[in-house]
Amino acid sequence: MRDHDWKDHLQTDSDPIDLAMVFNIQRFSLHDGEGVRTLVFFKGCPLRCGWCANPEGQNFESELFYDNRKCIGCRSCMAAARKGELEWDDGIRIRRDNVRHPERLARACPSEALTAAGEEKTIETILAVAERDRVFYRDSGGITLSGGEPFVQPRLAKGLAAEAKRRDMGTAVETCLAIPWRNVEPSLPFLDKVYADVKHVDAEKYATATGGDQTLPRNNIRRLVESGIPTTARTPVVPGFNASPEELDAIAGFVAGIGIGELRLMPYHKYGEEKYRLLGRIPPLAGTPASRPEDLTETAEDLAKRFGLRVGIGG
Repeated sequence: MRDHDWKDHLQTDSDPIDLAMVFNIQRFSLHDGEGVRTLVFFKGCPLRCGWCANPEGQNFESELFYDNRKCIGCRSCMAAARKGELEWDDGIRIRRDNVRHPERLARACPSEALTAAGEEKTIETILAVAERDRVFYRDSGGITLSGGEPFVQPRLAKGLAAEAKRRDMGTAVETCLAIPWRNVEPSLPFLDKVYADVKHVDAEKYATATGGDQTLPRNNIRRLVESGIPTTARTPVVPGFNASPEELDAIAGFVAGIGIGELRLMPYHKYGEEKYRLLGRIPPLAGTPASRPEDLTETAEDLAKRFGLRVGIGG
C-alpha cells in the first residue's frame, strides 16, 4: 500500500462519525489501562518509529499480510486477483501498490496465508465486543483506544469514547500526540486516562527516528496537563535511540518539570519484526537486541528517587 501523507487522512466534519478503520480489537488485556481492558487498534499514524510493534497500524488503508509458510499453492488468490495485483513465480509475488481491496484476496485464500490487516467498523460493532467483556471490567476496567494513532480519526475517537462513557465503561487512550491539538481536545471530556508518549527530548533525534516534528507532542502534552486529565508518560527505551542514562535523565526531567507524576519505561521488544515481514517490509531495527524488564529496574528506581516520579516498567 502507498504511504500517503497522514494529513490527507485527517477526518473532517463531513466524514461519517460512526465508521472507523481498525486493525484489531483485543479482548481481556491486562495492560494499557487499569483492570481488564478491551483494546481498539485504530489504523493510521503520523509517525514511522523503527521499533513499532504494530506496523500494520501505520498506513491508513487496509493491507495484506502474506505468510508463505501457510501457502498451499492452490492459486485461489490468483483467480480472485485483478490485473497487476499478484504474480506467480514458485509462489505469490504481491504488487502491493496495486492492491486496492486486500479483504477480497484474503477471502479467496483457504489456508489463511493471505489475511487483511484493517477493516471498517461502526461504533456499535466495536462496543458490541466491549459489552461482551463488561462482566470482567468490575470497577476499574474498560475500553482503551490504541493504534496506530486514535486521534488521527478524531470524530470516531470522540464518538466511541462518549458512547462508552454513556454506558458506564472506563475509557483510556494511548497516543503519540504528534497531531494537531484540535484532534485531541474534543475527546478529553469522555476520557478517564491518557497514556502519552515521551520518546525523546532532542528534536533532531526524534525527527530522525520517527519522521515527525517534536513540536506537536511537546505542546500537546503540556496542554493535557493544563486540562487536568490524568496523564501517564510512556517512554519506549530503545537501544541506540534513547537508552543512555543521560537521555533517560533528560526525559524524566521533562516529565517531572511539566507536572506529570508517573513515567512508564517500556522495554524494547521485537514483537513487530514478524509483522513487517508479513507486510513485505524489512524491519528497521532488525538485529537490535530486545531489552528485558529486569534490565530497567535499577534505572527506574534511580529516576523515581531523583525526580520524584512514580516510575514503573511496562504496561
